[in-house]
Amino acid sequence: MLVTRRATPDDIPAILGLVRRVVPLMQASGNFQWSADYPNAEVFRADIEQKHLWVVELEGAIAGVAALTQDQDAEYAQADWDVSEPALVTHRLAVDPAAQGRGVALALMEQAEKQAVAEGLRVLRVDTNSENAATQRLFPKLGYRFAGEITLAFRPGLRFFCYEKRLA
Repeated sequence: MLVTRRATPDDIPAILGLVRRVVPLMQASGNFQWSADYPNAEVFRADIEQKHLWVVELEGAIAGVAALTQDQDAEYAQADWDVSEPALVTHRLAVDPAAQGRGVALALMEQAEKQAVAEGLRVLRVDTNSENAATQRLFPKLGYRFAGEITLAFRPGLRFFCYEKRLA
């Protein structure tokens, strides 16, 4: 059974362990969005302090993580959407390799929708590395439309695909 909840500071070691398992697989597939130094404990601690970080537990262990914020990088203006419109944005989405295919990413994306509604937002946004085939299959299945390709200053040399979903 999957349990979705806000992350706590006590979750940081498990989250970092999950990231350490995910990063080599990402890099092996040509996705260099994350590295040994990003995301790190300080990034996740800040997410937790701002009540933005969510985890999904599977059989009592953290199997997925995502930050759900209203933060839109300046480069989002490159995408085919109105950046002046407030949106709930999914950042730092990761699923433990051992839990892939078990609905963990779906649970996090469903939480994003619930959070958007709770915050009075009608738009959801997410970006993903151009090499991340799994998320490029997932987001359209969940009703997100492709909104273009951007670059991000803090990840030079990489390309990111943007997706948006409007709630009724």
